[in-house]
Amino acid sequence: MVDIIKKKRDGYTLTKEEIDFFINGYVQGEIPDYQVAALLMAIYFQGMDDEETHLLTDAMLHSGEVLDLSAIKGFKVDKHSTGGVGDKTSLVLTPMVASVGVPVAKMSGRGLGHTGGTIDKLESFTGFSTAITNEQFIKNVNSVGIAIMGQTKDLAPADKLLYALRDVTGTVGNMSLIASSIMSKKLAAGADGIVLDVKCGSGAFMKKEKNAFELARKMVNIGKQAGVKTIAVISDMDQPLGRNVGNAMEVEEAIDTLRGQGPEDLKELCLTLGSYMVTFAGKAGSSEEARQMLTDAISSGKALDKFAEFVKAQGGNSDEVYHPEKLPHAENRMTIKAESDGYISSIMSEDVGIASLLLGGGRTSKDDVIDLSVGIHLDKKVGDECKKGDVIATVYGNDQDRIESAVERLYSAYSFKMTPVKPEELIKGIVD
Repeated sequence: MVDIIKKKRDGYTLTKEEIDFFINGYVQGEIPDYQVAALLMAIYFQGMDDEETHLLTDAMLHSGEVLDLSAIKGFKVDKHSTGGVGDKTSLVLTPMVASVGVPVAKMSGRGLGHTGGTIDKLESFTGFSTAITNEQFIKNVNSVGIAIMGQTKDLAPADKLLYALRDVTGTVGNMSLIASSIMSKKLAAGADGIVLDVKCGSGAFMKKEKNAFELARKMVNIGKQAGVKTIAVISDMDQPLGRNVGNAMEVEEAIDTLRGQGPEDLKELCLTLGSYMVTFAGKAGSSEEARQMLTDAISSGKALDKFAEFVKAQGGNSDEVYHPEKLPHAENRMTIKAESDGYISSIMSEDVGIASLLLGGGRTSKDDVIDLSVGIHLDKKVGDECKKGDVIATVYGNDQDRIESAVERLYSAYSFKMTPVKPEELIKGIVD
């Protein structure tokens, strides 16, 4: 292991045998944290080329269980987002795509920090559970068209160990380490096609557009080398997606979108991602045809019905899909008002996410219990004109001190200009 550390420290390329040795030894407990930390720091500074990144992903992928989804009929698709604020796309996308006959077999995670997790949002439904067996997962995809489960401890265990170490050694931000972490889990989950939503902007992990494109390119290359159809959409996270931030509130907004009444940016992103999932599966000859199929699924009510069927299949109360007023709701609210006339020039997504965290809607550690009912509604977004006294955001909470802390944070998230402002383009590009 010392030889491998020195080799990477000096800028040389690691071989398959060296990468396999380090990953297998670490998972089996034969290589200590301090040596792996030294190698991670060497990788952080010296980088890895595309071949090394692919080999690292492959070693992490095969460090544990790889799901065999061959029993699922049809071309199975999965989607992954690199994380953002108000990002409830999976709640809209999966039933929409499944309702046109494309099976969706998805692994999701819980939220940590200022970004939300799909599993937490789904648990806003009474009785809903993602703690299902692999057998139940496969059965649900075959019978319903969708299943979402949490990552099992046996799936890509090397990633879990490495991520925990990267988090405490300042080595999270290396492109190869990020790409291999994401793709080892996605490939181990067994889908035939993967659509990646790579977020870019103030509320995303990748703040700069060029870095988002570089990460997307690395992940798409890894997928294709593994023989899995992969494409990446680069989308804006310079302001939150949609208008609601917070678990049950985001579920409500997803339901609105499945009814054809949701915010335009959320609908557009879901149609873009969904069109690639549908064309991957061969259900449409072009993204335009796929988009029309998905639009029809919303207008006919098929997508909403599929969501209800999915919720019921995983133990949830499907009646709450049709009556979202039965979902958890906070007891108190406080409005934030514009202090002068003008146009909203920016909303720092990360600050909005932290405000939700302060309300109790997120975790600072994995053991924290979150309040599913709290959240924030953005009454005004970037480019909107407002007069002095107009409500720009509404905070919903159950604890007055927490509400006041969140309001203070939200005020700092908004910036204003006296002249009209054009929002950033939602879709910044495609890497295929």
